[in-house]
Amino acid sequence: MEGLENMAFIASAVSLVTYLMGYMNFGLTKSVNTVTNFMGTSFILALLGGVIADTYLTRFTTCVLFGFLELLGYALLTVQAHFDQLRPTPCTDISKQCEAANTGQAKILYTGLYLIALGTSGVKAALPLLGADQFDSKDPKEAVQLSSFFNWFMFSLTGGSIVGVTFVVWISSKKGWDWGFGVCTIVVLFAIVLVCIGKPFYRDNALKGSPIIQILRVLTASICNRYLPIPRKEDELYEVYDKRTQNETLQRTNQFRYTFYNLASVHDLTTWGTSAAMTPGPWRLSTVTQVEETKILLRMLPIVLSTVFINTCLAQLQTFSIQQSMTLDTHIFGFEIPASSIPVIPLGFNLIFIPIYERIFVPLARRITGISTGIQHLQRIGVGLVLSTISMAISGVMENKRKSVAVKHNMVDSNEPLPMSVFWLGFQFAVFGLSDMFTLVGLLEFYHAESSAGMKGTSTALSWFSLAFGYFISSIVVEVVNKASGGWLASNNLNRDQLNYFYWLLSGLSAVNFVIYLVSASWYKYKNVKEMKQEEISIHGFAAN
Repeated sequence: MEGLENMAFIASAVSLVTYLMGYMNFGLTKSVNTVTNFMGTSFILALLGGVIADTYLTRFTTCVLFGFLELLGYALLTVQAHFDQLRPTPCTDISKQCEAANTGQAKILYTGLYLIALGTSGVKAALPLLGADQFDSKDPKEAVQLSSFFNWFMFSLTGGSIVGVTFVVWISSKKGWDWGFGVCTIVVLFAIVLVCIGKPFYRDNALKGSPIIQILRVLTASICNRYLPIPRKEDELYEVYDKRTQNETLQRTNQFRYTFYNLASVHDLTTWGTSAAMTPGPWRLSTVTQVEETKILLRMLPIVLSTVFINTCLAQLQTFSIQQSMTLDTHIFGFEIPASSIPVIPLGFNLIFIPIYERIFVPLARRITGISTGIQHLQRIGVGLVLSTISMAISGVMENKRKSVAVKHNMVDSNEPLPMSVFWLGFQFAVFGLSDMFTLVGLLEFYHAESSAGMKGTSTALSWFSLAFGYFISSIVVEVVNKASGGWLASNNLNRDQLNYFYWLLSGLSAVNFVIYLVSASWYKYKNVKEMKQEEISIHGFAAN
């Protein structure tokens, strides 16, 4: 399902700027910001999908329901692209002011786009968890397979993307946008059907209540107990042990040891006594595990925030870099490659590198470190951030070369392709492709491994939230840079813009962001699961011991 769904999503994303400029008559900056806002919304809504998958619907049901919403979005865009009266007259001369889409046409466009955004958000939040549910992390053999699953999940995502940016984009450019969006509609329908076929074989998650309600309970209990002293001994805090429930029990961590949140698990024995029947309700008293689950989310926030900027850089490769490719020679061996298909370069590298990473690097690293994943999740994310910084620097160098070719051949204001192969952009795409592989998979593994059973959907959705926030910041960065620089990116003519300066600025900011990440990662403490030795239920740690 991920391969097919992402095939449609990426095919639309990489070519959407071209569609908005050429068929909806938006300007370059508006087109870029529309795409980044659309992509940002697609991923930020994953938090909603994660909460729904944890609280109200199973992960399987969430995948199917949101898949149908995405299907409706593609169907609506197909209809608009097919009927001329639903969109403005295509603009063929960029030197003239063309009539942009009217209010009604824009409403159809945005309705279709944001149905897709809502649909893909739910799928991307629940689907990796549905796959991860098929493995028992407590079983040593299945724990290794769980780590492999995330790599192969990325492999499927990449494979679908390759087909999307080649086959589907080719259909859009040669047969028409109605055909392109129509293929996306059919592909998503097949994705839904295929995941439904596997329903009888799935392990599906049991709903454990709303993680948001749980966090609110911890905060409320902390306020209620604000005048009570925090015990220095862990076994004096409230905890419930029940081996029959198979729920993990977390030990209190040293981070936030004497903070406000720990008050939620302070049991006032003078008021309530030791009897289980007299234990206050969940809004007055929380277990140590529930408090630690809340603290885990707090500890994750610096990691989330320090991985946002890499996605701001990613947004440039899906927008400005696509526009770069449209000014270059896209022929190879006599075949013309659509400019929107250029992202196949980093995807191709990933398709080769993921099996090498999984089959060669991880086993070797596992022998050295003794860690099932080869290296720790935070180390993997850090490697991706370094590669992102390098990619942005390379992007600046390549843009500088592209502009020099335009000046040398007196083609600054020409609409003809420059005598420079589009595959020069392959360097920046390839390095960033590896960066994305390290970072995205590392984040998915990290959030899944560190979050509690009842918060896995919400926590895993944070990886997509990081992606979303990066796209939103991209829109802000473009606007701010334009104003502060006097118009580095203000023209519709890249040959006259200063995109190379913009890329170098992003590289410098990425380096600063990496330093912030190092501080955040060194501060983070991994969760500590306590082994339960009690067969019976105990309401106090000291009573159980």
